[in-house]
Amino acid sequence: MLIAVVVLGFVTIQRLVELVHARRNTAHLLERGAYEVAPGHYPLVVVLHVAWLASLWLLAPGQPIVVFWLAVFVAAQVGRLWVLATLRDRWTTRIIILPGAPLVATGPYRYLSHPNYVVVAVEIAALPLAFDLPLCAIVFSLLNAAVLCIRIAAENAALKETRQVRAWRLGAPSPSP
Repeated sequence: MLIAVVVLGFVTIQRLVELVHARRNTAHLLERGAYEVAPGHYPLVVVLHVAWLASLWLLAPGQPIVVFWLAVFVAAQVGRLWVLATLRDRWTTRIIILPGAPLVATGPYRYLSHPNYVVVAVEIAALPLAFDLPLCAIVFSLLNAAVLCIRIAAENAALKETRQVRAWRLGAPSPSP
């Protein structure tokens, strides 16, 4: 039971610290002329993550620890830190576009378009599995996949539009409708 409380306490504090960091970054980006895209889905993201963490606080204490899945979760934390270190002041929990800023193409973004979403998907599955809660892992993984379908489509559309505007400004032919 103690390990569950320690792990869940870590994850809870981590998420709260990240929210503060994300809000600060969002405010600074908006001050620099950035804008938010598709904010309508954001409450779904919040509800999903709060429900996931709450379900773990409810179900995990007293459950056996599956060391393999706990190790997978810990490995995902390394990926999370890599994403945060790569994006620095551009990391937020919302879709924020900073006109004129180049896309990040270093760190994990060299290999994946959306590495943070891969990390989150691994976390959402691995942590319940670390507490031998496969149904929780399946339910929240499916819900996360649904939310990510909405989010990634919105983000990709915004990035595509940003690239087209940038190309037009640099003298490339206007994109066809």
